[in-house]
Amino acid sequence: MIPAQRSYKAQVAKWEYATAKAGISQTHGLRHAYAQTRYQELTGWASPHQGGPARRDLQGEQRELDTRARLKIAEELGHSRSSISDVYLGK
Repeated sequence: MIPAQRSYKAQVAKWEYATAKAGISQTHGLRHAYAQTRYQELTGWASPHQGGPARRDLQGEQRELDTRARLKIAEELGHSRSSISDVYLGK
């Protein structure tokens, strides 16, 4: 999603400029909202940040589904590890 000739930092600056010009600020919250909505789509229940069950309370198939959802969301957000999903979803 970032052009080869542009660094991540430069792309973020361009994004922030464009969203500010459109009157939108605090855009990182959009990533949180996306992750939480996507988690519910993939699992069928709310994320821990939204009042859903904590990971430690899940067992068997639910725990496996949680793991797959977290990996998928991390990938969709441009990360390679599921632990980043904990920031957006809770534990």
